[in-house]
Amino acid sequence: MALLKYEEIAESLRSRIAAGEFAPGETLPSGRDLAEQWSVSRATAIKAMDVLRNDGVVVARQGTGFVVNETPVARPAGERRAGSTRVTGGMPFLRVGEPDWVEPPAHVAAALRMDAGARALRRVRVLQAPDGSPHSYVQAWFPPDVAEPSPRLAQTAPIAEGTTRYVRRQTGRFPVEGVDSTTVRMATEVEALHLALTTPAAVAVVLHTAYDGEGRPLVCEEGVTPGALYEHIETYAM
Repeated sequence: MALLKYEEIAESLRSRIAAGEFAPGETLPSGRDLAEQWSVSRATAIKAMDVLRNDGVVVARQGTGFVVNETPVARPAGERRAGSTRVTGGMPFLRVGEPDWVEPPAHVAAALRMDAGARALRRVRVLQAPDGSPHSYVQAWFPPDVAEPSPRLAQTAPIAEGTTRYVRRQTGRFPVEGVDSTTVRMATEVEALHLALTTPAAVAVVLHTAYDGEGRPLVCEEGVTPGALYEHIETYAM
């Protein structure tokens, strides 16, 4: 399906940011400049910027324009419903260590439909609350058929356009269904360390698995949040 013009502009800017043409904190071309470059109205150019702002790629700075976000944000596991944005519910995060290829725990391997002993690419981060304290410890696991054709997943640098868009560009695959399972257990020593908890401590665990249009798993993400910080609100018709 062909992209609309504003989407095409947004994707072009994502690619230029990802390639390092615009570093964090640098100003992007103005709406007027983009309108001239793409032969579109200024409103269309601004709409492209709004797409990037909703995804947390850029921020509006008064007197300057749109600049590349210096503080990347991510959504907690289980907060990726259709129509949501990275900015809505997104949190700053810190990368933990470097991405590595390891054998996932049995429940993650089952979600990814991987054989016992097979390795997946793991990316770990700690999401932060507004005051900078740790909010969630998140491990994202990518199966080989997703990670191998997407080499930037193995790098520590944030993926400005988001992993979903990057994986789609590299593989042609994108999520159409998500399955979330929420359980409660005691924190492990590693989780307690990164979440600044005194053990024993109860945590809520959201296991999020995304599937493509053919039902193949794209990623399994496990988010661990201290019980005192976890809240799930859902509104529905009755």
